[in-house]
Amino acid sequence: MAFKLVLSSADLSIFVACVVAALGLLVLRRALRGRARSVDSEKSSPAVKERVPGEWTPVPFDYPRFTPSTEELGTIKPIAYRPFKWGDYYVTMAVRTMPWDQWVELDQQFPEVHALCEQRIRARGERVVRINAEQPGVVQSGRAAAEEFVHELAEYLSRRHPKVYAVVRSEKEFDGWYGEGRIKDITIVPLQKTYKLDEEDPMKVAALLVQEDFVLMVEGTDGRYYLQAAALCIAGSWRLEDKIGLALDEVHISGHVPQYQSKLHLSMSRFFRRMPLDKPVVRNNYAFQVVKEGAETADPNELSWAETMNGSEDMPEFQRAARIRDAPTQGPSAAASTPATPSTLYLRSERQTLRRLPRTGAIAFGIHVYQTPVSELTKEPGVPGRMASALRSWPEDVARYKAKKAFDDILPYLDACHAEQIAKGMISSEERESNYPF
Repeated sequence: MAFKLVLSSADLSIFVACVVAALGLLVLRRALRGRARSVDSEKSSPAVKERVPGEWTPVPFDYPRFTPSTEELGTIKPIAYRPFKWGDYYVTMAVRTMPWDQWVELDQQFPEVHALCEQRIRARGERVVRINAEQPGVVQSGRAAAEEFVHELAEYLSRRHPKVYAVVRSEKEFDGWYGEGRIKDITIVPLQKTYKLDEEDPMKVAALLVQEDFVLMVEGTDGRYYLQAAALCIAGSWRLEDKIGLALDEVHISGHVPQYQSKLHLSMSRFFRRMPLDKPVVRNNYAFQVVKEGAETADPNELSWAETMNGSEDMPEFQRAARIRDAPTQGPSAAASTPATPSTLYLRSERQTLRRLPRTGAIAFGIHVYQTPVSELTKEPGVPGRMASALRSWPEDVARYKAKKAFDDILPYLDACHAEQIAKGMISSEERESNYPF
């Protein structure tokens, strides 16, 4: 027997009202669940919450614990970062999550880099290490961020590399990591160098503690981040005196970074604004540098300043900009007289880190530079072919920015090395970038 359901208009109205009410409860439940997840996320991840630009309230932060390194400094080899890839070139931020125990990397080249940085600081002073004063109404001084940063660095180093660094802690102040005494002195044990954190210039100490350069970005009242403190002893091709006090976008625009306005500006600004405390990131980039052979200087490989490519470090900024503008095919290498050969051309790879400081909210940007001559790179399986592919993929603006004209002649050599590796069975002709994590 079949039954036929007949609803009056009143019954239909009641039925629809019940359905709408049920749907409303479902939506409300989901919204509450989403809010709960959001609150839980905020509790577990001390992210940057909405606030007045330029104002920061210190945030309690539970520092992660990590395993101390047992390696002796003299046995740690530089990491072989090879960031270039097969195929098309894309301009992106390309950041990835950074494990906390990898914030700062040390290797056996540290003593030479330390000596070079000491010499640079003596010779150039505030031109390589500086804390910027307050810009009234725009951004506060970088002093507080620098003081916080050097203590953060000392805490990390003493825990991650206890064979390299020894510290003396206060017996009265307990604002160190995990509630321990505040670090007063730190000693680089293999070098027998001791620094007093509360008495010496914090950025100078930071520059001498490790192989990295550091830049501290402080948020201004307009929501932009300003370069308010830095130690730039081995920057290579840009000068602190030209960038100090500039906002993040001005630093990149004045440096003629390719496609910054169209592809990086908005995403980078949002990233800095929203960067949480517990999610540091790392990225790699690279360039090539022609170095004059046989230079009898404290820096024969031009790690600190790429003079062969860029001219004198003391050249006024407007003259350097004019060289780039007036040499559209050669870029900043227009005056370089040294030809690019396997022994004079170096890969200059940078490992860059970003993390936020909990007490001041400043963002610490670290730059570790690795230099390797092309004559050594071409011995590595797959590298010469991948390098040649990467060079050929650069669009015109990137090629100009990276001064490709100065080392175009190296391409036939890379192709020959690639063919030789295939002939020897070192790699297959189909080998591609998926085999290389960096």
